[in-house]
Amino acid sequence: MTPAEPSFSVLSGAAGSPVILHVPHSAREIPAQVRAGIVLDDGALERELDHITDAHTERIAAEAAELSAVAPWRFVNRLSRLVVDPERFPDEREEMRAVGMGAVYTRTTHQEVLRPAEVDAEPLVERYFRPYAKAVTDAVADRLAAVGRAVVIDVHSYPTEPLPYELHGEGPRPPVCLGTDSFHTPPGLLAAARTAFAGIGETGLDSPFAGTYVPLEYYGTEPRVSALMVEIRRDTYMSEPGGPAGPGVSRLASALAELVDAVSG
Repeated sequence: MTPAEPSFSVLSGAAGSPVILHVPHSAREIPAQVRAGIVLDDGALERELDHITDAHTERIAAEAAELSAVAPWRFVNRLSRLVVDPERFPDEREEMRAVGMGAVYTRTTHQEVLRPAEVDAEPLVERYFRPYAKAVTDAVADRLAAVGRAVVIDVHSYPTEPLPYELHGEGPRPPVCLGTDSFHTPPGLLAAARTAFAGIGETGLDSPFAGTYVPLEYYGTEPRVSALMVEIRRDTYMSEPGGPAGPGVSRLASALAELVDAVSG
């Protein structure tokens, strides 16, 4: 194989900003050599991308960055999560492996076959997952060196109605779900998020999705790295599944910018 092109972009913010807006699931791009290993026909693949992609979240993060008094840094995945999902554990620690959706998916959102179950995931992990993980680690290290702390805010979205792959889809589905970690989500960060998103509607906690993304090098050991996952219910800003964005994008960008500014000082 030829060397892979970078599958992500690191977009600079203010030198003094501790905030990294991480946008891992907004893209639909699948390289041809990866597409060849997916068994869905083109129509079925487009429908799956409609369901699995966190559409327009890159735009929300970009508009928030423009509105922020102290511009955050942005780390954006340029490839679909159907290539690799950078937020999964690449091994048996990942609970989503139970539904064929570990770091390399073998099942779709509706639990149909995406790749053969016996696929060797290691080439995709080596080519895409590990370089991505290293780059996020480096981005966090850069903020720690520059300002002494890092705040990773994950920007996601989720469908209004649960999909068959969801392990915890029976819980509440508020307009904004805040995913937390007992070590990396301090009370002040959570309170700032609740305040910032109050105008969008109810903010829930860890339902239907829970947890945060922290590079493993820092996970559970570095208190200067804080993290929060922001999961936005898609009917607040777009037509589902996979449709155009609506006026909710601007409201969400303003709310996200308010959160960025609250935790930047």
